[in-house]
Amino acid sequence: MLKQVLAWLLLGSVLAVPVGQATSEVISPHNPLPFFELSTPQDPARLAYLGVDAKKTKFSVGDIDADVVIIEIFSMYCPFCQLEAPKVNTLFNRIAEDKALAGRVKLIGIGAGNSDYEVDYFRKSYHIDFPLFSDGDFTIHKAFGEVRTPFFAGVKRGADGQPIVFFTHLGVFESVEGFLAEIIKASGIKGGK
Repeated sequence: MLKQVLAWLLLGSVLAVPVGQATSEVISPHNPLPFFELSTPQDPARLAYLGVDAKKTKFSVGDIDADVVIIEIFSMYCPFCQLEAPKVNTLFNRIAEDKALAGRVKLIGIGAGNSDYEVDYFRKSYHIDFPLFSDGDFTIHKAFGEVRTPFFAGVKRGADGQPIVFFTHLGVFESVEGFLAEIIKASGIKGGK
C-alpha cells in the first residue's frame, strides 16, 4: 500500500506544473479538440447543467449545451490543482452569476489518472460544484498530449459544429477576473456584469 501511495504522489509531482510552463502541442488554439467520450452523469443537477441526453451512457464535449466549454485537466495528487481548486470554484460561480455568461459558458474537470473514487474525493474535499470526470487509464490525458496539470482548454463549436480549441493555459492563473476576461476575449462571446 505504501508503494502505491508513493507512486501516486510521484505521479502528482510529475504531472503538476506552476504557472509559466510550455503548453500542449496537441491542444492549441485553432486546432480541433480530439474526440473523446465521458460517462453521462447520473446526478440530475450535473446532467441538467451539461444539457446532455440522459438516455445515452456516453457523451462528447460537442454534446454539451453551451457556446463555450472550459476543460480543466487536473489530478487529485497535483499540489497546484489542490491550491487552484478554490479559484476554479470562484470561476465557476462567477460564470453562473453573470447573466451574459450563465448557460453559455460551462466548466468541466477531467482527473488525469484518477479513478471515480479519487475524483469523488477531490470533489468532496474542495467542494466542487461543476462536473468532474475520471480518466483512470489516461486515455483523455494522452489525447491532450500528456499535458502537465492544471491545464485549461477553452473550446467552442466550429463552422462544422465540431469543438475547436480557442484558448489554452497551463498552470495556475493569477486572478479569476483576469482569467475569465482572457477566455471571453479569446472566445469572442459577449460577457461581463
